[in-house]
This record gives sequence, C-alpha cells and structure tokens, in this order.
Amino acid sequence: MDSISELRQDIVSGDWVVIATGRAKRPQDFLKSKRKPFNQPKTACPFEAMEKEPLLFYSHDGKNDSENWWVEAIPNKFPAFGKGVCETYEKKGPYKKKEGVGFHEVVVTRDHDRPLATMTEEEIELVIRVFQERYLALQAQPCIEYISIFQNQGASSGASLSHPHAQIIAIPVVPPDIGRSLRGSVTYFQEHNACVHCAVIEYEVSIKERIIYENEQMVVLSPYATKSAFEMRILPKQHNARFETTVLKDRFALADALRNALGKLYKGLDDPDYNFFLHTAPVFGVEEYRHYHWHIEILPKTSIWAGFEIGTGIEISAVTPEAAAAFLRNIIL
Repeated sequence: MDSISELRQDIVSGDWVVIATGRAKRPQDFLKSKRKPFNQPKTACPFEAMEKEPLLFYSHDGKNDSENWWVEAIPNKFPAFGKGVCETYEKKGPYKKKEGVGFHEVVVTRDHDRPLATMTEEEIELVIRVFQERYLALQAQPCIEYISIFQNQGASSGASLSHPHAQIIAIPVVPPDIGRSLRGSVTYFQEHNACVHCAVIEYEVSIKERIIYENEQMVVLSPYATKSAFEMRILPKQHNARFETTVLKDRFALADALRNALGKLYKGLDDPDYNFFLHTAPVFGVEEYRHYHWHIEILPKTSIWAGFEIGTGIEISAVTPEAAAAFLRNIIL
C-alpha cells in the first residue's frame, strides 16, 4: 500500500517537513482567483512620487535621471531598527536585551501595478544592482552583523502596500534562521569537505527531477524538503558565500533566473502572494563563512499554518516538489 505521506529532512537545517501525498492537490487548486484581490488605488499610494532625497536611484538606462527614475532606495518611514548605541546589553533577572540598532530601507520600482514577475531582465538587474549597492553601503556601518533583503508581495505575505517594493534591514545580530543554515552548512563541510549547496546543485542538475529553470550561472529548483507548495530556490552554480560580491555577468544571470521563477508562478498560479528573501553570509568573518553558499528562497503563500505546524514547527506541503517542479518547468513565458 502506498504511504499517505512522507517525512523529508532538509539537508542543511536538519528540519523535517511533511509531504502529504495522500491529500495531494492539483496546481489549479492554488489559483489566485479563489483569493481576495489586493489592489490599492494609485492616487493614495505613497510610492508614486520619487522621494526628495533618495538614498540611491536609477533610470532605465542606469543613469541618475530624477525625471525618469525607475528604481529607488529610500529610508523606511516606519523603521523596525534605527539609531542607537552598539553593544549595550541590559540585564533584568534572567533576561537581557540590547538596543535595536540598525537600518531599514525600502526599494521601490516606479510602476504601481507591475510586479517583478512581469518586468524585463534588464529592469530586474537594476533592482538587484540597488540591492547590492545598498548592501555594500550598509555593511560599512558600525554595529551591523547581518543584512536581510526580502520582498513581501500580496496581502497574505505581510505586505501593507500593493505597490511592488522590497526591503533591506541591517541588524546587529545574526538571525536564528541564518544561524541554523550556517550551522548546517559548516557541519556538512566538516563531514564531507564540500559545500552542501554545491552538492545539492550537482545532484539536482544531474537528475533534473526538481529543476525548474537554469542558465549558465544560476539554477532554479524545488527543494527536496519543500516547506510549502511551489517553494523555489535560486542558487549560483559557482560557489560563493557572499551575494554582495556578485559580478555584472552574474547579476544579469540572477535577473534572468528571478524573472523566470516569479514569471512561472505569476502565469502558472495566477499571480499568487509570496515572500522571497536572500540568505547570504554575515557581514563579518570572510574566512569563517567560506563554506556557505548564498541563495534566494521564494515561498508562495499557498497555505496557512494551523495547530500542527505551529505546535511542532513541522510544515506540511500538499504538493510534492517533483510535481511542482514539473508543473512550473512547463510554463512557457
């Protein structure tokens, strides 16, 4: 008798996930038409005009043309982190705390209702260029240990504005999810003298079962232990711990991979809400983190955590990564 589910272990984090093959769903079951639209009026959008003093901006031709700006980086008006004193801990009983020192920025593209999934490779490369240049500027600031780059697209992803935008948050600690990823990466390296992500890429490219898209420098795949239906990861084929060192050729390859990944989701699942985020090595410790491999994770909002997921931390996916990859791979843009 066929099993009604599988427990699969993430090779990096060691976390277990459930692939619920017994209640598998068809891709059509995840169409956005079943969800409420999230379209705020352009007239009330705070991103419609360029900020008077943007941190960085580019027009389509890559120049600083304020009349024809395409993408800008601006300070978040409601930041989660801000000015403070580095390394000041306060203890109270068994607890301790420190100031939330850091930076919180927003990266905005000009078109009010045109998401990344519908942009050209050249437009997405400009967005990635802003990510990289702001990362390099922020890593030089005092206190900063990690820089998170992410996008919340759609209401169920946590976005409060429908106008497409991404965020950059620089903080004085290494986040727990990154810490687990780093520990898993170094453990694999110590045991095999090899990068765990490179091993995954080599295996996945050889069998093709979970590959969604690839070009010369990048690969888009559905992880073996997928946390949610249609989850994707984009990884550089060449080992590199640090996103900020990405060269121009690889920026365009990443733009091509991101356009295809998001475009296939947009077309195949009728523009679902999603989160994407960058995992890269912490700011300090160039030699210490040579084992790591930067990548982007894309998590469509295809389900809601319920009691089992919240109580155990074990996520359930109702679509196998193999079926998700096959479906998305066949979407023609």
